[in-house]
Amino acid sequence: MFSSKANPIFQEVISSYHLLDSVSQPFENKYNKDQDLLGHLLFRKCWIDTVQWHYEDIIRDPEIDPVAALKLKRKIDASNQDRTDMVEYIDGYFLDKYADVSSKSVATINTESPAWGIDRLSILALKIYHMHEEATRVEASDAHREACNKKLNILLEQRVDLSTAIDQLLADIEKGDKYMKVYKQMKMYNDDELNPVLRKLK
Repeated sequence: MFSSKANPIFQEVISSYHLLDSVSQPFENKYNKDQDLLGHLLFRKCWIDTVQWHYEDIIRDPEIDPVAALKLKRKIDASNQDRTDMVEYIDGYFLDKYADVSSKSVATINTESPAWGIDRLSILALKIYHMHEEATRVEASDAHREACNKKLNILLEQRVDLSTAIDQLLADIEKGDKYMKVYKQMKMYNDDELNPVLRKLK
């Protein structure tokens, strides 16, 4: 099953990041692109999500220097673009994998492509990691830990459900019961031809 590969990689990424716990630490992909392309893509995807998670924490500091905040906002914008690009790379992987599958005449399309489901699974791994931190934080109140533990149990259940749904979608595509189409996101705010503010600066 796909999820039995993806979830451990996501956990590995998040644990690796938190050894230094710094958004400026160097990135090294532990999966060789030529030997395990899917693992390589999943590791990179979750690393992007993990760094951005911490960017989002930092920029919410009410005392952050405005100049630093603007610089960080630019990094978040770039990270969002990287995240979208990685989703499309992962969907490209599945398009290639199932290129020879003939869809049945009654085949249907899903509401989202496999990689956008995987995107949510990666973010969910981050929620689980940090909610577990809060549920076990010794200096927090008993009420806080109890509330976070309840949320953690819901997140763990959500991971089972989402993993099952992604595995089923991929199985349906492989059998021809569903087919996938990928629409490029066509984001406009980063494009100096499509964003009118950027276009004025040219």
